Amino acid sequence: MEYQAKYITDDIKLSCYEDKLFKSEIMFDHHMLIWFLSGETKIVQADATYVFRKGDIFLIPRNQLATIINYPKDGQPHKTVVMHLSTARLRDFYAHLHVKPKAQAVQSIRRFDNHPLLESCLASLVPYFDMKNLPDNIASLKITEAISILRAIDPGIDDVLANFEMPGKIDLVSYMEKNFMFNMPLEKFGYLTGRSITTFKRDFKRAFGTTPQRWLTRKRLELAHYHLAQKQRRPVEVYFETGFENLSHFSYAFKKHFGYPPTALGAAHHKG
Repeated sequence: MEYQAKYITDDIKLSCYEDKLFKSEIMFDHHMLIWFLSGETKIVQADATYVFRKGDIFLIPRNQLATIINYPKDGQPHKTVVMHLSTARLRDFYAHLHVKPKAQAVQSIRRFDNHPLLESCLASLVPYFDMKNLPDNIASLKITEAISILRAIDPGIDDVLANFEMPGKIDLVSYMEKNFMFNMPLEKFGYLTGRSITTFKRDFKRAFGTTPQRWLTRKRLELAHYHLAQKQRRPVEVYFETGFENLSHFSYAFKKHFGYPPTALGAAHHKG
């Protein structure tokens, strides 16, 4: 068995990976509150890398690009309780509160490790995963409780949770230079830079003089080359984090671009 997800509701799930490793490129449509039961996760973003383990609690804000690599650890599967804080639910929560969130240029992952209030709230969900039917109002109460706790322990959380704005039109060049390693559909890149897919492609051609796909492949290969040559990492460690789906496609594209396989760089270092 590789992956199991048990849902209490659409917004609350128990996620379990027993395979060696699971990787995904994600842009979350909702904020996600995650509590680690076992295993390990590495989250790679453009400007930071995070590692989370058993007992950790963290919030990933929506519209974040990330490469997420999940591992089993110490003979235990990768197991988490995940709560989605959807825009619809947050709008309801904040409807009667007079909160004016400050606009934030960058919303980063927030850690709440070993916080007793949050931990007890999330731990109380675990028995419900074995029930056939859970009344909707109980799940709703649990999410409201989690939001209330977050507001009590993090003074800046309203700036994240009460911000319902869509991504605005931003500078395409700086955004793409920062986020090219995330293997996202072009539509998602368009959305995150405040453009339709047609406008995105047109603006991209004007800015970079080539198609998004050609440019993205070249940038990812150059980054991979840097990791292999300068950081002396192995191809199997690099292709995930530079936006390639699998090792064979990465090796083929690398050899086509540079004229030698990625393993040649590792071999040169190991000889020396």
